[in-house]
Amino acid sequence: MARVILFLVMLISGSIVAQENHAQEEVKRAIETFFEGFHKGDTTLMKSVMVDKFITQTAYKNKEGQDILVTEEASKLIKAVATRLADQKWEERLIDFKIQVNGNMANAWVPYAFWYNDTFIHCGVNSFQLFHDNGQWKIIYLIDTRRKEDCQD
Repeated sequence: MARVILFLVMLISGSIVAQENHAQEEVKRAIETFFEGFHKGDTTLMKSVMVDKFITQTAYKNKEGQDILVTEEASKLIKAVATRLADQKWEERLIDFKIQVNGNMANAWVPYAFWYNDTFIHCGVNSFQLFHDNGQWKIIYLIDTRRKEDCQD
């Protein structure tokens, strides 16, 4: 009997881990889709993984060393991507994904380096909040940091 109970516990535990790993992969794909659209200038692709009321913020230190938090509407980001000139190459290199999922909510911590026309501009981390909306993970919030030094993480 003890073996049967142990087997059932292992089976259920394995199933839970597999479901969590699957959800993490889906979250990662949503973020990768967002950046695929960002790189291609395809705002329709970006919007396919964003909620309508998407919020974006940036945290950084200004030249005087003061901490600054800027909040912008998603429409500003979408407009910048849509109107980017053809000779401008924006590349956000995603370094790693640390994803946590709890039910229909997920968080992804994604360090990055940003390059403009093959020139390094800044690095930082993107922190995404996602919601599982009727079978699809959607980005509801993005805050990023920006710095020019100490980019190894």
